[in-house]
Amino acid sequence: MSDVIIYHNPDCWTSRNTLAMMAHPILINRPFVVTSVGVRLCRPSEVVLDILPAPQLGAFAKEDGEAVIDAEGKRVQSHD
Repeated sequence: MSDVIIYHNPDCWTSRNTLAMMAHPILINRPFVVTSVGVRLCRPSEVVLDILPAPQLGAFAKEDGEAVIDAEGKRVQSHD
């Protein structure tokens, strides 16, 4: 991580939060994803679909088997 630069402003909680997340990655528990469409903290993991530059072409399910994309490439409605 030697190429990471944090400009710390002691009056701003944002830089403190960033430093805490770097020191304790479990705080975010999901990756930041950067695409040409934007940047998102992908939690829950299917949030990444909102910023992919091309649509998903086939079925996709989470690790627990919950369907996210059907066989036609369409998003499946969450049961939440």
